[in-house]
Amino acid sequence: MAYGSKKISSVAIKMALTETREEEAKAKQQFLEIGIKTAAVDVGGEYLSSIKKIVERAIVAAKREGVIRDTHSEEGAVAGATREALSQIMPKAIGLNIGGKLGIARHHDHVCVVVFFGIGLLHLDEVAIGLAHRTIA
Repeated sequence: MAYGSKKISSVAIKMALTETREEEAKAKQQFLEIGIKTAAVDVGGEYLSSIKKIVERAIVAAKREGVIRDTHSEEGAVAGATREALSQIMPKAIGLNIGGKLGIARHHDHVCVVVFFGIGLLHLDEVAIGLAHRTIA
């Protein structure tokens, strides 16, 4: 069955919302059974200084889990989608700490990256989600 960008985006959101490694592994297996490759990674830190690290971790996780191959175009698609998702939360996050999870999903040429973060200082958190989709030929 072929899935479009809307379905792949919802899968990436679900991966970013997993709370435990066990829940993440179970979801990953369920999605793989229907042909959707996924990855998730915990990330956090001061927003501006963490952007590069988060993009790198997204690429590494996507390659490690077989979501993308080790090619310039596939790495670039994940890097671009990650930066776009991060830019969507920038107005809330700039100057503050972020912590949460990044979810990645791919089916054929559709790849989606989602960031789901708590943003704030001490216990005064805001919550934000950023989502970006790319196609890989």
